[in-house]
Amino acid sequence: MPELPEVETIRRTLKELVLNKKITDIEVFWGKIIKHPDDIEHFKQIIIGQTIRDVKRKGKFLIFELDTEMLVSHLRMEGKYFINQNGMERDKHTHVIFNFSDGSSLNYNDVRKFGTMHVFSKENYLKVKPLNQLGPDPFEDDFSIDYLKEKLSKTTRYIKAALLDQTIIAGLGNIYVDEVLFKAKIHPEKRANTLTEEQIELISKYSYEVLKAAVKQGGTTIRSYVNGEGEMGLFQQELYVYGQENEVCKVCGDTIEKFKSSGRGTHVCLTCQKK
Repeated sequence: MPELPEVETIRRTLKELVLNKKITDIEVFWGKIIKHPDDIEHFKQIIIGQTIRDVKRKGKFLIFELDTEMLVSHLRMEGKYFINQNGMERDKHTHVIFNFSDGSSLNYNDVRKFGTMHVFSKENYLKVKPLNQLGPDPFEDDFSIDYLKEKLSKTTRYIKAALLDQTIIAGLGNIYVDEVLFKAKIHPEKRANTLTEEQIELISKYSYEVLKAAVKQGGTTIRSYVNGEGEMGLFQQELYVYGQENEVCKVCGDTIEKFKSSGRGTHVCLTCQKK
């Protein structure tokens, strides 16, 4: 699933490609992607005729700012956007097409069909689901050590599960949680409410630093992630533990292990991250 760095990279790419383009028609081939309004014709009626004024992000959500509305999009597992400027034929995994007045189109492609789209007014889009349930991401001012201490002190879940909870921190997923915990030298199955103040400070520090580095590298391509221009991310070359099972730890030389924690494949160096 694209996490914050991947979604931010897609946002930056799309902003260069779709800004000030007017939507003249929308083709929907898999209606379950449209969540609000749940009537597809109503969805089209609201958006057609509007121009894309900005492309924003909150957590893992892409937000297309239109003239009067906000189109909120989540890519889920394998959703991706690309611009069709050459009139290429639609392939079977392209489920929504936004046609523009200049003859180009923005195509939403999703092999698994798990992605979602919501349209809300500019006044309400942050006040209703899904965005009103998100915690701050590590780049936002509301993400502070005091905030993190308060949230983590209230849960007995493993720290891995707590950091994956988008209501606590938006944007972190499996890849970057594993990397943050490795850098902070914290075992993924340490109880969140037992962390010391120093450990919470390290989580805060590395959440910001790891995500910032990943954004700089255009995200991490593990399977199918590409940006809006079809380019892969490069941060996979910088990973310390995620996807490195049975490899040598770059810090201590011991072997990276993989196990399941909180229902997710979890990568750890048991020497660096003592339980």
